[in-house]
Order: sequence, then structure tokens, then C-alpha cells
Amino acid sequence: MTATTATAPPGGIHRVGIVGCGTMGSGIAEICGRAGLDVVVVVSGPAAVSAGRGRLTASLDRAVTRGKVSGADRDAALARIAFTADLDELAERDLVVEAIREDEDEKSELFVALDKVVESPEAILASNTSSIPITRLAAVTSRPERVVGAHFFNPVTVLPLVELIGSLLTGERALQRMTEFVEVALGKTAIRTRDRSGFVVNALLIPYLLSAIRMVESDVATAEVIDQGMTLGCSHPMGPLRLTDMIGLDVVTAIAESLHREFREPQFAPPTLLLRMVEARLLGKKSGRGFYSYS
Repeated sequence: MTATTATAPPGGIHRVGIVGCGTMGSGIAEICGRAGLDVVVVVSGPAAVSAGRGRLTASLDRAVTRGKVSGADRDAALARIAFTADLDELAERDLVVEAIREDEDEKSELFVALDKVVESPEAILASNTSSIPITRLAAVTSRPERVVGAHFFNPVTVLPLVELIGSLLTGERALQRMTEFVEVALGKTAIRTRDRSGFVVNALLIPYLLSAIRMVESDVATAEVIDQGMTLGCSHPMGPLRLTDMIGLDVVTAIAESLHREFREPQFAPPTLLLRMVEARLLGKKSGRGFYSYS
């Protein structure tokens, strides 16, 4: 399963572990597999192994249909990616990327476990969190200098940006290795941001999305009208309500709550309408209904 190269891998990273195989985890696994890296994906249980492999295979099949990759490249990428429910399979990884749901307690517990499992003292532990300060995750490990934030964007296979976040404890060497890995191995653009909730992109994006939701809540305009206003009037590729549906209303809520906890500013507080929709499991595209219907 392991691919070999004539030169040293970017950042010394060739064996990649990923924890979680939802929308973000499967996307990160796919781009790593397509980049020729040896990938192990850890999921929650045996049933999730089949689901994760199916999600990844379906994505690669779509890439073949659209002419993005060849059938041979798809097969090669899949051959490089192994699935397991055993966290111990990550022991020999050079980099482990956490991509579980946006819950600080769950992420912290996982980092405690990864710190014990991953053996190499040079291995990097990265979080794909979109809002949680990295210092909090680094502090629960014995290697805070090698804990970084690596925030990919959805869809991972399409969007070129990765936010790299170092905490007050992260070493410059770890950030340099991650920058080289992201830009050389994965062909993406890395930007460095300060370790504050929401970093750069979500600190700007989430208040915009919440403002659009408040407009719907106050009957200022419908979701369709608001989205038309921003796509046709501001040349945005997607309106804020449809974008909220794509991200997931539960994810937007989690990010908003993290931002509000950190900054205590009203623009970060999730609107009541958003909270009620999440409680009703109207989560957007992934549940079939949010501000729009996808049935």
C-alpha cells in the first residue's frame, strides 16, 4: 500500500492518519491518496468503515466521470487508503489529522488518546477545527510544540485554501513542515493565522451568515431573495442561506457558539431560528432540508 518516491516527501510527511470520515475527513483522505501518500483513516466502528469507504469511492467515481482523474488514478488512490476502527493503527504515522465533529470536549479527548498512540516524537498532530483555539487542544498533550491547526475548506477536493494555525506553544519547525506539506504535496495554498476562535475566514464568514438568518427570522426577505441579492448584486458564487445549508446548520451553530464564547459579541450569537432548525434536525443539504429542500 505504501508508495515510494525518489526524493524525501514534503515536510518529511508520507504516512498520514485521519480520524473521522465525514465530509471533511473523506475529502482530506481523498486528496492525500491522490497525492501519492500512504493514508490510514480511523472511523468510529466497523459499520462506519463501510460507509467511509463508500463515501470516498463515490467521490472518486464522480471525479472520473467529470474527467478530473483517470480510472487508473482513482484505483491507485483507493489502494493507498486503508480504513480501520482501531486508533492504534496510527502509531507509525508522520502526521495525524483530526476531522471529527466540532465539539471541543470530544476533540480534547481524542488528542489525549492520540498523544499516547502516535509513537514518533517528530509526528505532527493537526486539527481540522474551524473555530476552536489550538492552544486548548495542544495543552492536553505532551507535545504541544507539534500540535497545529490545519483548517481545510469544503469541498476539500475543490477549494485551494488551508488555514494553518500555531498556538503559543507550537514550534516554528512544525508550521514549516505543515506549510511544505500543504503546498508541495497537496498543491494547496496555506495561510497562517493567529490562534483565535474562528481564525480568519470564519471570523468574517459566520457573522455574515448569521445576519442573513436574522433577516429571514425577521421576515425582511425570503431565503431566495436574500441569496439572489448577494449572487446577482454582489457577484457571490453562492448566497448566504444556500451556503449555510451546504456547510450544515449544526456546524454553523457550533462555530457561532465557539466565537460567542470567546468574544462575547452579539454578532456571533446564533439566532433563535437557527437553534430551532438544528433541534428539528433541519441541517441543510446533508439532512435533505434546511433553508431549502433537497429531496
